[in-house]
Amino acid sequence: MNRAELVEILASKNDLSKAATNAVLDTLIETIQTAVKKGDVVQLVGFGTFKSAKRAARTGKNPATGVALKIPASTVPKFVAGAKFKAAVDPKAAKRKAGK
Repeated sequence: MNRAELVEILASKNDLSKAATNAVLDTLIETIQTAVKKGDVVQLVGFGTFKSAKRAARTGKNPATGVALKIPASTVPKFVAGAKFKAAVDPKAAKRKAGK
């Protein structure tokens, strides 16, 4: 599913115009990006959590030449799926986890 298909589904399910739905989606994405950029955690219960994670500097290898190179430290976005989302994607795994 791409962005246009998502906007179309959201618009039809909520009786909104595609333009209004697209504006809401833009605002949602922008808000999540701004919060994560500041270091905040955005938690949508049942869906998942957006946060930033720090990666330490490390030594890598150029696959073409085999020469070692330094990879600098960086901050990357991270998404952790919530329990309901995981259960919707793989119900069997949710049942196994509940049985433990």
